[in-house]
Amino acid sequence: MRTVELPPGVSRAEEQGWAERMVARLRAHEKRQRAGRSDETLFARARTLRETYLLPLAPHAPAPVSVAWSTAQGRRWGSCTSATRTIRLSSRLKECPQWVIDYVLLHELAHLVESGHTPAFWALLARYPRTGEAKGYLKGYSAG
Repeated sequence: MRTVELPPGVSRAEEQGWAERMVARLRAHEKRQRAGRSDETLFARARTLRETYLLPLAPHAPAPVSVAWSTAQGRRWGSCTSATRTIRLSSRLKECPQWVIDYVLLHELAHLVESGHTPAFWALLARYPRTGEAKGYLKGYSAG
């Protein structure tokens, strides 16, 4: 649920009009944001994250062959199949901020280098500045 706050001094008669305009703007923004979250943009983002965060520490980090949204991720935020170098992210993430999507995508990209959640795996993710914040966001999202 979102809250629309109005400037002081707005009359009761003006409230409805203001609220309707703000809700329309919010819906338009969310629609534009979702439209920009295609498989192609996700794959392009994966390439950028790999170059920025993984290659400096792991120059041998394999590039993914496929990165796509998935509606079959019921309990997981993402999955990585190292043998085929394919990554799938839960379509539930489309509603999350980009920095959270980036974290999950980077998490799966790191699995192309380290299959388990080893100290080396977490060292790769430590380069992403919002790792702790993203983990907290996802934990709260799951609990809510």
